[in-house]
Amino acid sequence: MNARTAGSRTLPLIAVTMGDGAGIGPEVVVPAVLDAATLARCRPVVVGDADRLRQAASLLDIDCEVVAVREPADAEFLPRRVNVVDLGLLPADLPWGALSPVAGNAAYEYVKRAAELAVAGEVQAICTAPLNKEALHAAGHLYPGHTELLAHLTGTDEVSMMLSTEKVKVIHVTTHVGLIDAVHRIEPGLVARTVRRGHEAMVGAGVPQPVIGVCGINPHAGENGLFGYGEEEEKIVPALEAVRAEGIDARGPLPADTAFFLASRGDYDLIVAMYHDQGHGPVKVLGIEAGVNLTVGLPVIRTSVDHGTAFDIAGKGLAEAGSMLEALRQAAEMSTGFATAR
Repeated sequence: MNARTAGSRTLPLIAVTMGDGAGIGPEVVVPAVLDAATLARCRPVVVGDADRLRQAASLLDIDCEVVAVREPADAEFLPRRVNVVDLGLLPADLPWGALSPVAGNAAYEYVKRAAELAVAGEVQAICTAPLNKEALHAAGHLYPGHTELLAHLTGTDEVSMMLSTEKVKVIHVTTHVGLIDAVHRIEPGLVARTVRRGHEAMVGAGVPQPVIGVCGINPHAGENGLFGYGEEEEKIVPALEAVRAEGIDARGPLPADTAFFLASRGDYDLIVAMYHDQGHGPVKVLGIEAGVNLTVGLPVIRTSVDHGTAFDIAGKGLAEAGSMLEALRQAAEMSTGFATAR
């Protein structure tokens, strides 16, 4: 068995974007793409800056060769070799841990190139290291984050953010909007489409009949009108009736303060959160160290670490690569080309 095949299967090519070069992205990417378990599952090719990866390897005291390739198909997968589609966008003296429009623009370009490769079928999935939203905006790329950026780059009208940990998985009806705006945006059609995307993702991940718990908006899911103004009955119940008629096992609306506990003990395969913090808070308590962020609804597979650029520890060799390792594992498992020779 070698780095190209596992048994009779051709391992999927995964484009790994380096993220913001001033953050911990390079430090989590290098050990993750060299990991033996990673190389047994996929063929990772970094899209980033070769020199920054070399700097990261040096400060981590990792003995490896960082090799620039023109295309993922040109990569060779050998021990202690990091393959990188080198865009060469960062200055050699870029400070670690400091907000930089230059790094923000580079992070955008890495994602753009990876999306082009995925849409063209040259890689089977994208796995992203963290970018910094403020740096991204300072560079003139006004996207709330990876989710919306990838939707734009792939021409996708609507996608959903899913967070995955060992204990719980959650998909969001709304994400990067203010709470008041989120409540206004929530409507039966959006809730139903989110449930369907979550159902499809779980089936694709090997859960043939997922049990899906759908959170309410108000405390205690409104408690029969005691809290709120009937949002659950107006915005969520019709969606649940629609997806149940399609054979999807969606239950709710559930009080969010208990739904995640029930999911963590196995009652639900997936939780549908109505807004960003309703889903993110419990997930990060239950497993941020190995959490993975997935964008559901794209024409390509995309997974990501579930943490930020961590400027406070960048360049110090302190970053943990666990989330990146898990993101690569899930990207490999979800890749449609995993069992297809290319």
